[in-house]
Amino acid sequence: MTAIKSYTDIEQSRKLAEILPIESADMYWFRDDTETPKIYPKNMMKDSVSVTLPCWSLAALLNILNSIDGWYPGIDAQVGEDNLWQICMFSYETGSDISTAAINKELVDTCYEVIIKLKEKNLL
Repeated sequence: MTAIKSYTDIEQSRKLAEILPIESADMYWFRDDTETPKIYPKNMMKDSVSVTLPCWSLAALLNILNSIDGWYPGIDAQVGEDNLWQICMFSYETGSDISTAAINKELVDTCYEVIIKLKEKNLL
């Protein structure tokens, strides 16, 4: 059975740290002088960590999408051999929508793409 990606990878985390409030992150990547990067929940951060990077879980990303005034996420799962995901943000006020640029195998990646698009359209 394939593992489900549950949080943003390091590159996604770096980009989101430029866009989103750091307080919205619920996890952190960390690395000290002897270890490769690991991920921990925000409430378990160690004082000895020398390098940290905020990280967002799938739940945190969905919470961000659900909190955008006037916009509502619609999540579409295409269950089958590939189990693909797509998110479309709807505005009931304007009747507009914003969909992801691509359909992804991981819902975390799809959420990330929608957040990037929302930022490009100055909706965050």
